[in-house]
Amino acid sequence: MLVENDAQLKEFLALCEKSPYMAIDTEFLREKTYYAKLCLIQVAIEDASAIIDPFTIEDLTVMASVLTNKNIVKIFHASSQDIEILYHETGVVPTPVFDTQVAAALLGKSQQASYAALVQSFCQVTLPKKDSFTDWSRRPLSPSQVEYAADDVTYLPRIYNDMVKQLTEKGRMSWLDDAFAEISNPRKYEIDPRSRYRKLKRVNQLSPRQMAATREFAAWRELRAQKLNIPRKWVVSDEQIVEACRREPRSLDELYMVRGLRESLKAGDARHVLKLIQTGLNCPEEDLPQTKVSQRSEANVDIAVDLMNAIVRLRARENKIAPQTLAPHAELMKLARGHDEDCDLLKGWRYRVVGKELSDFLEGKFLLQLVDGNLKIIRSE
Repeated sequence: MLVENDAQLKEFLALCEKSPYMAIDTEFLREKTYYAKLCLIQVAIEDASAIIDPFTIEDLTVMASVLTNKNIVKIFHASSQDIEILYHETGVVPTPVFDTQVAAALLGKSQQASYAALVQSFCQVTLPKKDSFTDWSRRPLSPSQVEYAADDVTYLPRIYNDMVKQLTEKGRMSWLDDAFAEISNPRKYEIDPRSRYRKLKRVNQLSPRQMAATREFAAWRELRAQKLNIPRKWVVSDEQIVEACRREPRSLDELYMVRGLRESLKAGDARHVLKLIQTGLNCPEEDLPQTKVSQRSEANVDIAVDLMNAIVRLRARENKIAPQTLAPHAELMKLARGHDEDCDLLKGWRYRVVGKELSDFLEGKFLLQLVDGNLKIIRSE
């Protein structure tokens, strides 16, 4: 059914209250805005499905009650952007959740398995690709658009049920608890402008004081992009922020030496940015960003990662999980460098399957040995 007004939405939500699950997807545009422009919400429940048109509905916050109903599992595939948009539009983060892409990794699928691949694998259906790059903001929707949108949730309940059965049989349902708890945590979708600098490309190549300057500049850009509702890069690019702070400019002329900044920043904004950079450069010692220093040389880090990969491949083969899913390279690098506090290998199911073993190995508690061509892990005396 096509839900095009508030009365129809309330009627459909009453049906949702009686269903044990809601399979949810969204269609949106984000190329020219900071905030995603929500174009459609697709929902499949036990006995019905709906295409909800947010353009013709005044109040989407009425969905909050069902989205937070603990008796209804919200099924998503690759949920992060969908949940971010729903949080922005309804004020709540859906809970409890089940993400089929996350779960697929524990059933031997690739870490970033596509929805189409799961539909083919679990339902033996090949989804059409005709409207995959359609403009969802245009109205009226064509019949093929409506069908494509509905397909994005039609098969999720079957995939979910099959996954739950397989995961239960393998004793792996609890492995997902931490991941799904993180997905349902509102803090995941809240943006701290003063933390945004950590995501800038090559920011780790700067000195602590230069990084403090990027913290100020990037926070200003974030707030400006939010206010104007335009992409961050339309204000200034990551590269321009990092380069400007690396140069430590003391005048407008020095700031404008960064390619493109003269065109990006009007004189008034440029003067303000220059003051922010100076504020960062003169930041008190105790307020400087904390940089992570590796506890091992990079050469030793590479050796440690190579050896850990041998353990990962062994445990991945035993558990029928792709090695990259079990231990992503970036997480192995964190562990090898001693950055334990934010390493996923030391959390949840990964810690139980291989993380503790890797940590013990780095501490010298295990030895690796080849016996008849097979890798053996032997505890040190």
